[in-house]
Amino acid sequence: MAEITKDEVIAYLKKIQGQRVSLNELRKEFQIVPGTVSFETIRSIMWRLAEQKIVKSLDRGVYKVVTQVKPVRVFIKERERRPPFRLFFPRDFDTGMEMGFAEDIVIREGDLVEIGGQSNYGKTCLALNFTGENIDYLPVLMGNEYTTRIGDIDEYEPTPRFLNRLDNMDWVQWVNGTGGDKFTLLPVREDYAEHIVKDKINMIDWVNLPADKLYGISKVEEDIKAELGRGIGVVVLQKGEGDMARGGQFTKDFIDCELLIDKLSERESMLTIGKVKEYTKPVIGRKFAFGISQGVKIINFREIVKCGTCFGKGWKKAGNTSIPCDVCFKTGYVDL
Repeated sequence: MAEITKDEVIAYLKKIQGQRVSLNELRKEFQIVPGTVSFETIRSIMWRLAEQKIVKSLDRGVYKVVTQVKPVRVFIKERERRPPFRLFFPRDFDTGMEMGFAEDIVIREGDLVEIGGQSNYGKTCLALNFTGENIDYLPVLMGNEYTTRIGDIDEYEPTPRFLNRLDNMDWVQWVNGTGGDKFTLLPVREDYAEHIVKDKINMIDWVNLPADKLYGISKVEEDIKAELGRGIGVVVLQKGEGDMARGGQFTKDFIDCELLIDKLSERESMLTIGKVKEYTKPVIGRKFAFGISQGVKIINFREIVKCGTCFGKGWKKAGNTSIPCDVCFKTGYVDL
């Protein structure tokens, strides 16, 4: 056969951008016989392509095919300036008022909102309230506890608890005029980025990673964000005690708004605003208390601050001993 050419190699490499390839694989692809001129020519071609950054040498005779990109023009006449995305935050069930800090946080297309919450203190409540308030956007839901498999067949149905929660949110119109769902429920528990519906609000409740691979949440969130297009992602994570969700600092790498939920008392939860990438006035660190009725109704939502009597400890000095603070009732916080 004729000697292999550089253009022929480049044409093949374009089909496998981002992948690895070895000299032996290339010789097999082009049916190059050992001892021929082309056998050594292919090595020379790959060396020149590495200089041109078309491939990257990884090991002896092994290369990564570099994904080729084109520069993005920024200032052109047709470039549209798009306003912030109007993401509706949950409301207090009794007053009907949106969470007071919502107007101070700027959400834009492609942003990722993270809800990190302790078990049983409202993370799914917030997730479903976000869904309900934004139902007219026709959101997409993926949840570990939202669907269950029907028998041994590859079909799924909503779980009883999920259905009950939707029934309790009777202020939300979950169906359209023909009785169809105004949201899409997907039975997805992993590989979330592969199932993101571009340009939609995608709700993921919740991302579960092995305990020894929690650092991987950064890559999971990066991949989700890359697929959102002009949509919004809301990702729910488990949280223990402390000021970050499971995964620690890695959870903050790609998010634009962070809401953390902790236990305040046996009957109430505490929401802390964590990382916020864009805001109209300072919001980071503000704390709010709320109760939950019927698993989904947010009640008595209000801003709180550290107790000035016990300085947030929940206990105060009484002679040589400490007693529960009777101002904050041992929570460490009082209403603003």
